[in-house]
Amino acid sequence: MQFLSPTRPDASDIDVDADEFPAQSALVPADSVPGRSLVIVIAIMTFLAALAANVAILVADASVEWRSDIAREATVQVRPTPGRDIELDVTAAAEAMRKTPGVRDALVYAKSESEALLTPWLGEGLDLSELPTPRMIVLKLETENRPDFDRLRMELERVVPNAVLDDHHVFIERLGDMARAAVATAALVFILILAAMAVAVASATRAAVATNREIVEVLHIVGAADAFIAQEFQRRFMALGFRGALIGGGGAVAFFVLAQFLTRRWRATGGGEQIEAMFGDFSVGPSGFLVILLLVGAVATLTGYLSRYIVLRHLWRLG
Repeated sequence: MQFLSPTRPDASDIDVDADEFPAQSALVPADSVPGRSLVIVIAIMTFLAALAANVAILVADASVEWRSDIAREATVQVRPTPGRDIELDVTAAAEAMRKTPGVRDALVYAKSESEALLTPWLGEGLDLSELPTPRMIVLKLETENRPDFDRLRMELERVVPNAVLDDHHVFIERLGDMARAAVATAALVFILILAAMAVAVASATRAAVATNREIVEVLHIVGAADAFIAQEFQRRFMALGFRGALIGGGGAVAFFVLAQFLTRRWRATGGGEQIEAMFGDFSVGPSGFLVILLLVGAVATLTGYLSRYIVLRHLWRLG
């Protein structure tokens, strides 16, 4: 009696090629409930990752504009002092600032305009005429020929001792720190979303391997190349990942286009002005769309190669 050898044949004796493997018997079905669920998960994750990436870009760009606008101005406060005429002090301070190199113009705020600046803190309806309200002078600075602020302070102290110059450098530094913190937070959220997506893909791949365990093991035993089996999973999961990423990326593009449209319509309202001041008009520009496009490709590639790695590890354990 002749017994069959239980040992695995050599791969050179029996070779299973991808072209000979029938399409109708794919290891991972293209349209299954787990496959559709994975597409939905990848679409949601891609959408959130695209939002996080583009919010970071918007905040970074807005921060550059904020700091650029603030750096083009400085302010002078002329405080009321007993025995001095504040109107003469304001006029003298403005004239001295206009003559300083680097100062393009000096705009003097009227008493009512200076009092209006206190309204957000003191509320409306208060009579501030009896209070010693400082008078404000806004200096318009030249962008290329920056003034020497130490010289400005010395000149201001010589002309009007009760005036104080603020070059906004402290506010600019705090604004930069806030923007960097916001960008770092958005980047961390982006990384966490990609990590969660990788976990979801890994779980789906293990589930697919477990579902088709008998087929995978039989192909492995009869000599099918590990690369061929892994390639089947990689190709199927890459297609699922690309489909989900395309849906999520398209949703992100639609979101930003709709947000830009609504922001332009709400621009006349107070809330719309505040949103536009913080994030601009939600116009992501070419760089934002390029990020979304790269994200779609990266998600599809990550999904395919992660599934390939997991399948190869499973086959290596089989020996």
